[in-house]
Parts: sequence; C-alpha cells; structure tokens
Amino acid sequence: MKPVKSGLNSIVKYLSTKKETGRRNIGLLVDGPNVLRKEFNVNLEAIRDVLKEYGNVKIGLVFLNQYASEKLVEAIENNGFEPVICSSDVDVRLAVEGTEMVCNPNIDTITLVTRDADFKPLLNKANKHGKETILFGVEPGFSPALKNSADYVIMLNTEEMKLTHPNNLDDEKHPVSE
Repeated sequence: MKPVKSGLNSIVKYLSTKKETGRRNIGLLVDGPNVLRKEFNVNLEAIRDVLKEYGNVKIGLVFLNQYASEKLVEAIENNGFEPVICSSDVDVRLAVEGTEMVCNPNIDTITLVTRDADFKPLLNKANKHGKETILFGVEPGFSPALKNSADYVIMLNTEEMKLTHPNNLDDEKHPVSE
C-alpha cells in the first residue's frame, strides 16, 4: 500500500512523478457556491500551482450563482480562471461543461473542486472515457461516494492539504507550509 502524500510540496512532487511523456492537458471545474466560502478558505492560487506542476490548465471554470459579489468575480479572474455566472442551478451547468470536457479529445484530466456527490456520475463518465480524474475537496460535508470515484483526491482546508488515493486507508495530516 502506498503512503499518503501530505503537504503542498509533497503533493506537487508526487503529481510531477505521474507525468507521462508529455504534460497533461487539464480541465478544471470549481463548484463556487459549494466550496468558495469563508469557512473553507479555499485558495484557488494554490490549486492552480499544484496543477501547473502536473500539466497545463487548458480550461479553468469557476461556477458562481447570480448572487456572487463583484470582488469574488474579480478575484477569480485575477487568478486566471473564467467565472461562469449561473442564473439557474450551478450544478447543472457545471455537469454540462464537465461532460463537454469528457468528450473533448484535447483534455486528458478532469479536475473538480467540490464536496457535492451530485458530480459522481461526471467522474464515472470521465473514468469510463479514459480521462484521469483529480478531486479537490473540503470538510465538512465531503461526499465519500465522490471521493471513491476519483483517481486522486486532494483534501483542502485552512491548515493542511493532503493527497490520498481512494483505495488507501492511511490518513496522515500535515501542515501546508512544509
């Protein structure tokens, strides 16, 4: 059984060892209303930096509801992501965009930042079509079913970032500032 990789530096090192002959083309989908909350303190810049070691983020979409503040939209744009403002259900729009990424031959890896089990079918579809899946999640409320559907799971919170494999039972935690 492989050990859990903990801390930002070890996650970056681990993902960089998983590079194939070329860099991976990554599609990133962020469930804004679900994870971009003060209590979670999710850092989009840290997520982008981890993914940059592994490949190229070709598509980076952050889904927001119609009540998102202008400051939040600006912060998302400043981090190099595209905000997608949804007047209806954010989950539906994210799932549709995710399905398009699954069908996109230029995307190798689908990355989700969410806690929501509603996206389990999207991860399953991506895996079925040979796409690699990376999931960034936060507690509380992170779906175990979602966690077990991804190739790699990176847990985020204010104190730590850790990478786990769904089949790995070890759960060591270490501070991000390794």
